Amino acid sequence: MYKKITTWLLTISLFCMVQNVKAESGHESFEKFLWEIGYQEISAALQKSEKHFKRSMALPTQLPPVAFTHSFGRFNNLEGKANDDFEVVFINLNSPQHHYKIQIKPIDYRLEFKEGDIDQKFTLKDGSDALFIRKKLLGFYLLVFENDGWQYVLSIDKRIADQVTPEVLVSIANSVKPKQ
Repeated sequence: MYKKITTWLLTISLFCMVQNVKAESGHESFEKFLWEIGYQEISAALQKSEKHFKRSMALPTQLPPVAFTHSFGRFNNLEGKANDDFEVVFINLNSPQHHYKIQIKPIDYRLEFKEGDIDQKFTLKDGSDALFIRKKLLGFYLLVFENDGWQYVLSIDKRIADQVTPEVLVSIANSVKPKQ
C-alpha cells in the first residue's frame, strides 16, 4: 500500500512541477529538471530496465488521441525489487491536462487493487483481464493489465477522460505485443 501511495504521489508531484516549470522558464528548464530527477530518452531508460530485469519489455504501439510535446522514460531502481519499475511519461507543456503515463513492473511485484476500487473490467484480445480504476483523489484514471509476465498501469489525467475513454485505453493495451 505504501508503495502505491508513494508512486502516485510522485506522479502528482511531477504533474504539479510541470505546471510550475512551464510558468517560470519554458522548455529548457523543464527538460533539465526532468533529466535531473532521472528521466531520459525512452529508449535509453528501456534498455536500462531490460538489463536490470534481464528480459525484454514491450511497449504499447498506440498513444492516446491527444497531443503531447514531450516524452521521457525512467527506470526506477528503488529499495528492494518490489519497488523497481519502468515508466514512460507523455506530457504537453501547453496543455498540462494532456498527461499520460505507462508504468511497467514484473507481475511478481504487481500492484494489488481492492475489488471496491475497480470501476470496470474489460477482456483484452488475448483473453486476459484489464481493470479500469477511477482514483478520484489522485486525478488520474488507470487501466491495469498483465502481459508476458509484466503488469502495466496506463494512467491518464481525468480532465481528458472524454477524449481518452476506457475503451481507448483498452485499445492501447491491446497494442502491446510481446517481443519475440
